[in-house]
Amino acid sequence: MTSPHEPPLLFLDVDGTVVPFGGAAPPPVGSFAAADDPYATRCDPALGPRLAALPCRLVWATAWMHDANDELAPLLGLPRLPVVVWPEPTAVDALDERAGLHWKTRALVAWAAGRPFVWVDDELTDVDRAWVADRHPAPALLHHVDHALGLTDADFRALDAWLRGPRCGVGSAVRRGPGARDEVPGGLPRRPAAAEGEDAGDVLGEVV
Repeated sequence: MTSPHEPPLLFLDVDGTVVPFGGAAPPPVGSFAAADDPYATRCDPALGPRLAALPCRLVWATAWMHDANDELAPLLGLPRLPVVVWPEPTAVDALDERAGLHWKTRALVAWAAGRPFVWVDDELTDVDRAWVADRHPAPALLHHVDHALGLTDADFRALDAWLRGPRCGVGSAVRRGPGARDEVPGGLPRRPAAAEGEDAGDVLGEVV
């Protein structure tokens, strides 16, 4: 666990979250428009100040990895953020997929290393929430975003309320229960955690 004065982490997805997949609506006024990247026109620069205003430590948790800092952070007016670099796939990942566990879930719980966190993503399910509740000792909020819309006013209100609430939120917080198991749903094995004296980043990849 970290100091109680350290802000909680916020793991931030990109596709369907910062960059919505959404319909035929035109991009918002002031959005980024690069001739070679029409997909990025869906990213609203106004999200940057709103994300920065949340009482947390922002961390990219996306398949974009370092590209999020290179391509999106300048657009959003954000500094370079820490990046979760995903571990190489193992046989456990195939078992997790069959059980319905998201491929990011194990890595983010290990990266958090017992700290309170929020995970904002458009692919979250109750399987992920149950897995985190069973294994993570601190409060955590797994917040699902509509991939067609991306982050909305309602999402920001929910995130801000949880982050400013008692012990980083109530109600939607999930905690490790007294009967924590070493399997994911379906009795699947748990990937080994970092050994004593070994940083979680050594298991999961670099942090920058």
